[in-house]
Amino acid sequence: MLNIGKSIRMERLMNRNTGRTVIVPMDHGVTVGPIKGLIDISTSVDQVAEGGANAVIGHVGLPRYGHRKSGKDIGLILHLSASSMLSPRPNKKVLVNTVENALRMGADGVSIHINIGDNEDPEMLQDFGRIAVECSYWGMPLIAMMYPRGEKIQDEKDLEVVKIAARIGAELGADFVKTNYTGDPESFAEVVAGCPAPILIAGGSKLSEAEMFKTIEDAIRAGAKGLSIGRNVFQHSDPTRFVQAACMIVHENKTAEEALNFLQKKDQ
Repeated sequence: MLNIGKSIRMERLMNRNTGRTVIVPMDHGVTVGPIKGLIDISTSVDQVAEGGANAVIGHVGLPRYGHRKSGKDIGLILHLSASSMLSPRPNKKVLVNTVENALRMGADGVSIHINIGDNEDPEMLQDFGRIAVECSYWGMPLIAMMYPRGEKIQDEKDLEVVKIAARIGAELGADFVKTNYTGDPESFAEVVAGCPAPILIAGGSKLSEAEMFKTIEDAIRAGAKGLSIGRNVFQHSDPTRFVQAACMIVHENKTAEEALNFLQKKDQ
């Protein structure tokens, strides 16, 4: 049965014409504190919104202190799980928000982070299942950040572990699965083929502009439905223009080279 509420909210999180999305996560403040690019969160949101990003991800502090203060509108995804780098178990994500509260705060979607392969992943998967059921009930889109990370993982970008992590996200009810890019379009196409839910690539550590755009182009070519990239965006010297360039690849099927040329021509 079609869930009209979920369909309407999904439309706010993606480009209706392409069926793809450019999402900028800004949930880092809980994990690592007020890092560069997120000191003034209102400005950061305005910059990526102006560039054409479809949505941002953050904790409740985002709508309370920095979301939709001015400028263009942008989709809001509230992150439900968290951990701190100061914790003795930083890989263990615990629930810090609810689907119902996210609805009351005006969110268009929610997200949850699961570290597959960590000693605590049974508890995280249990939380995931409960949140997915609540999202189904309330008609709330769910983005699952599925990372192979923990004691049993030697390489977080290994094809086999990424395929497992992504598939778990789809099996447990995610509307989008965010996971690591495996390094080349051929292997990532296997991840996409094994995951019924739309896949978004994570950004991870900062890359050069050329490397990031090539990653985005190759991932889209492999079947990804977009990206969810944080530090490579909000820590860029010109986040607005960087997002515009990324949107050219995701929504206009431009090449990485074309996006890089656009970014470097400041006078356009």
